[in-house]
Amino acid sequence: MAVRRSADPAKTRAAVSAVADWLRDDGLPEPGRTELGDAVRLTARTLAALAPGASVEVRVPPFVAVQCISGLEHRRGNPPNVVEADPRTWLLLATGLLDVADAVASGALQLSGARATEIEHWLPLVAVDG
Repeated sequence: MAVRRSADPAKTRAAVSAVADWLRDDGLPEPGRTELGDAVRLTARTLAALAPGASVEVRVPPFVAVQCISGLEHRRGNPPNVVEADPRTWLLLATGLLDVADAVASGALQLSGARATEIEHWLPLVAVDG
């Protein structure tokens, strides 16, 4: 079984701060894979810590997939409630620079299952300065 890692709030804030300029200005070059991956993984793990459970799976390929939100747990096969986004969209959601409705409307966020929309209750996860 995989080890569930937790997110340290200070490390999460630092990782998000490292990519914050890029989040505010999509004309800037994409951050390095390490910086981007750290921000994505730590924010996703923060969500899993704040909303423990396994009824919704949040996927941000290629960096992370976490299960969150209490309720009926999914254990095998394709989960019935899935949230999937690219790294930039996920970080915009995690920082409150984009809301779920706008992300879904633009096609940048895919939700499947009746409970997938519940992640909106837990967002944003971390504020960006400025």
